[in-house]
Amino acid sequence: MTLPNAIPDRRIDLDWLRIAAFGLLIFYHVGMFYVTWGFHVKSSHASSLVEPLMLLSNPWRLTLLFVISGCATRFMLDKMKTGAFVGSRAVRLLVPLVFCMFVIVPPQTYFEIVEKLGFAGGYGDFYARYVTASGGWGIITPTWNHLWFVAYLFVYTLLIAGIGPLLKQLPRRLMAPLASGWAVVILPFLFLLAIRVTLEPTFGETHALFDDWYAHALCFPAFLFGYAVAKHEAFFETCQRIRWPMLVIAIVCWAMLQVGRAAMGSFTQSEEAAVALIGTSLRELQAWTTILALFGFARKYLRRDNAARRYLTDAIFPFYIIHQTTIVVAGHSLNQLGWPVWIEAPVLITLTIASCWLGYEIVRRVGILRPLFGLKLESRPLPQTRQARPA
Repeated sequence: MTLPNAIPDRRIDLDWLRIAAFGLLIFYHVGMFYVTWGFHVKSSHASSLVEPLMLLSNPWRLTLLFVISGCATRFMLDKMKTGAFVGSRAVRLLVPLVFCMFVIVPPQTYFEIVEKLGFAGGYGDFYARYVTASGGWGIITPTWNHLWFVAYLFVYTLLIAGIGPLLKQLPRRLMAPLASGWAVVILPFLFLLAIRVTLEPTFGETHALFDDWYAHALCFPAFLFGYAVAKHEAFFETCQRIRWPMLVIAIVCWAMLQVGRAAMGSFTQSEEAAVALIGTSLRELQAWTTILALFGFARKYLRRDNAARRYLTDAIFPFYIIHQTTIVVAGHSLNQLGWPVWIEAPVLITLTIASCWLGYEIVRRVGILRPLFGLKLESRPLPQTRQARPA
């Protein structure tokens, strides 16, 4: 069925966007095996060839996910008491995080030190040193690697549980700029640009929670923004109205960035600072206009619910948990075979998707595994009591 224009009880369009964003993340991490940027393991075919394609999504993927997470949190918190909400999120986020740090993630670190440091010990030797933080590899262990998103989301959940009721009391007129097309474009863009210029050069991104000031300055406001707009239908109506101009601006920004990237070596030292600022501005404008366009297209075309949406909404967290370990383990193993990239890459993608799907199908059927992969415990119907026979 198609949802009406009234404020929905659940945003099906954002469910679809979340599914698409996490699906894109899987392909993005496969791409990380083949580009020149840092990753846990690398293909011998790694080059800059697919980097422009990767940069189509690099500026906005995680910001989008935190905005959507903020929206989802608003809907959940409005339905539950604060204590029950925090307890529920602890089970759904912390339990998988701890489990994965000790079971799912370690193979990533193992193959990373095998490739980068020439570690020659077996997995048992590695694991004993991994869990006791005594490896001496220059990597903090145990680590959460790609699951840093889950750790940050839980911390933001605790914060919003405390300040969420206060945010609901803010005058509705403060949300009015979000119904004006250019205000909703310019104000967040200027914020993104400001923190990128001031904080990112100093702090970078560590994903280590306690010293990750630029990432927190980006991700927590994105989360708060999602919480604020979740039930502000005028914002989504605006996004739908301006979706095509936003898409065009985003693509133009990306194209200009690729031209500037290709010409980077031709600028003088005095020109490089100005070019870098222009590039940063284009990157953040691309990021925000893409997010607005995606919200707009989702509201226009993705408000129809069906069985596929329900299946994938449940499956996406286990997929997210499993995918990167498969990429690292399978990628390292495939690279030893010396296959050409046109065979290796499709095989790696197939193995990654197959492992995610098979892993989910197993996990969803085994009660003890469900909470370890972020799934709800299955509710079992109470046995029916037999009615006493009449005397």
